[in-house]
Parts: sequence; C-alpha cells; structure tokens
Amino acid sequence: MAILIEMPKLSDTMTVGTLVNWLKKEGDRVSNGDMIAEVETDKATMEVECFEDGVLLKQYCKVGEEIAVGGSIAAIGEKGETAPSIESQATQEISNQGEPASATTAIEEISTTEFTQAEEATSSSINLNKDERIKASPLARRIALSQGIDLKLIKGTGPNGRITKADLGVEVTTVDNTTSESQSSSSAIDILPSSSPTSVEFQSLELPVSNMRKSIANALVSSKTQAPHFYLQIEINGAPLVSLRKELNDKLSELEPEQGGIKFSLNDLTLKAAAEAIKRVPSINRSWHGSIIKQHPNIDLAFGVAIDDGLVTPVIRSANKKSLREVSQEAKILIKKARGKKLAPNEMTGSTFTVTNLGMFGISDFYGIINPGNAAILSIGATIKRPIVNDKNEIVIGQVMKIGLSGDHRVIDGAVAAQYLLALKEILETPSLMLV
Repeated sequence: MAILIEMPKLSDTMTVGTLVNWLKKEGDRVSNGDMIAEVETDKATMEVECFEDGVLLKQYCKVGEEIAVGGSIAAIGEKGETAPSIESQATQEISNQGEPASATTAIEEISTTEFTQAEEATSSSINLNKDERIKASPLARRIALSQGIDLKLIKGTGPNGRITKADLGVEVTTVDNTTSESQSSSSAIDILPSSSPTSVEFQSLELPVSNMRKSIANALVSSKTQAPHFYLQIEINGAPLVSLRKELNDKLSELEPEQGGIKFSLNDLTLKAAAEAIKRVPSINRSWHGSIIKQHPNIDLAFGVAIDDGLVTPVIRSANKKSLREVSQEAKILIKKARGKKLAPNEMTGSTFTVTNLGMFGISDFYGIINPGNAAILSIGATIKRPIVNDKNEIVIGQVMKIGLSGDHRVIDGAVAAQYLLALKEILETPSLMLV
C-alpha cells in the first residue's frame, strides 16, 4: 500500500514550505534515509528525508509551489502500484526565480535584494518557458542578462550541471574581505562587469513573496514597531587596525595551517573587538522579556553575510571565550556554510548582539534595524581616507571609520550605548588589546 510523504515541520516557526527542487524523479527507487526534495522554510533551504523503502510513485507538487506543513508532497510504494489521488496541496504557486533563497533574520534595510530578485525574474522570463528550467546561479543570470548571453547555449560545470559565472567567460571584479586593506566586509561580494552593460528593456513586474522575504518582513515590522530605536555614531581611526592586520598576515598567512598559518580579515578583527567591548560593558548584552530584562552570561555574536539571494546572520557562540584565531576560523566556516546555503536554523538564531556591515558597498555610515532579541546592533561603515588633524595639530591623511549603533530604549539608555562605543573605539584604535 502506498505511503504518503508529508511536508515536514523543519523549524519551530514553520507553517508552510516552498518546494524548490526535487532530488528524486517519479519512478526512482528510494530507501530509508534518502533525501528526496529541497524545501525553503522561513529559516533556510533544507532537504526532506524519506523514511520508507520503495519507488517514488507520484510527486504531488511542482517546483515553486508552497505547501502547508502536513500536506502531501509525494507517494512511495511498490513498482507498478497506483498512487492515491489527492486534492492539490499547494497553497500558492510561486513562479521560478532561479536558485532558492535562504531565509534570514532581517537586521537592516537594504534594497539591493529586491533589485536582484527583479533582475532574476526578468532573466528567467527571457530564458525559460513553463516546462523548462535552466539551472544557473543568480549571479550568472544577472551577468547573462547584462551581457545579452543566452543561457540555453551555455553548458554548466557546476553541481548537477548548474551554470556559474565562470561558465560565461566574462571578467568579473571581486571585492573580498580577505584582501581588502581599506574596508571591512562580512563576505565576498561579486560585482557585475565594469564594462557598460547592454540596454535592458524594463517592464512591470509582480514578484511573488518568497519565504525569505516573508521572514524579513515579519522580523523588520516586529523590530521597528516593538523596539523603540535610538541611534548613536562614533568615528575611529582605522589605521591601527589596518596596520595590525597587515603585520599579522605578513607573519602568518604564508604558513601551513598545521604550523599556525592563518589569514585574518578586517571583519575578523572587528568581530573580536565587538565582543571584547561587550566584556567591558556587559549591560549591552541584554534582551527585553516584558516583565524582566535578561542579561546574558555569554556573548552569542551574530554577523551579517551577504549572499546572492539576500542576507543571513550566522552566530558565533560564546564569542567572549574565544581567541581572535578561533573567532576568525569559526566565522570563515559559517560564511562558507552561508554561501552554500547549508546553515542550520540554530546557526542563525539565538544571538545576543549583532554586527552588520555595508562598507563593501562604499557606504560610510548607516544604522541597522535591531535583531529581535538583541539590545543593540553595530553598523560598520567603510574605512575612508580623508584629511584629519593629528595630535600635533597637523593636517594629515587619515583612515576614518564610522560606526553606528542602534539601541533598544526599553533595554538600554544612551549612556550605556555611549560607554560601549567608547570601549570599542579604544580597542579598535589600540587593537593589540584584543590579543591579551
């Protein structure tokens, strides 16, 4: 007798899931433990496991359809058996937008994600019809659109024949936090070719709301309406931080890992400094719980990672107990998982403080929206060279970094936030302090 496979509840807050990829086809033999589909939840893109042996008799939903938790997505039985008939389980059909987007805890207002989705939808309409799906990364789609490349003529070399930017043969400028000396970055961001793109015909679009955008919208509305935000900003001299990074990497980056080799980014140093400053001002490591304010014993430090499809915020647990090397290594692992859409929900939740960064876009100052459950969020701008007055009253070229802080006035006041920013300024301008 055929057994129905239902949409599982893959996170505590999940009510629906969007089927983004079938890993098994109708007629394929499956075994207990096989992964048969990929589903986008409100937290991440995750795989659905089959707990039965047999043949996949029927797929009840299509790629892009949204299914309620508990709804049937497939039938497993014996070869030749007829799958039971059921009513459609789809709650909403979502048009193809390229690769699935990982869900994220929203921490800042940024319009580039919506623009990316618009571009991807446009390129998909050019290259796809209802019964055909070209596997290509969102970046490859954007490049193909700007360069007038027909993806149907490209053979992909990525996983499962997926087309990547490397398959297009187009030079792409890359800004990476592991090499940039002038600005800190939470992830590598791919920029479109510098040559003038071919003209694109703009059109009116109605873009479906993905689970990721729903999660972002809900978190932003909740944070902005429930937490009374206040804002402070401080300028720091970024030269000592850049100098320390160069000194460490000159000594360590060429060594093998077993010999202690490592390469630090400015982001690594900023994350470590943020945690060290919280140790000096622990009252900023709090959260609002209605009748009580909870001060957390550990610093669970979230940081923003920009990916093709949006923004995710992985968490470094107990950052207060970790060395600079440990913070750097864990951040790199989490960034790699984020880019591969392999972050588990518990790796993106439960933070007590968040650091976000738009320096890679050349943004000098901004204020993030507080991550729900945090008392504050730190916003790191680009390091900008500009004239400054030094200790000798001389006008010289300095490297200035502006750091903003958004605070929840229910939990902390301006004095606490100011004390924290002053502690952070001292550490970043004397960065050797974080090494002891």
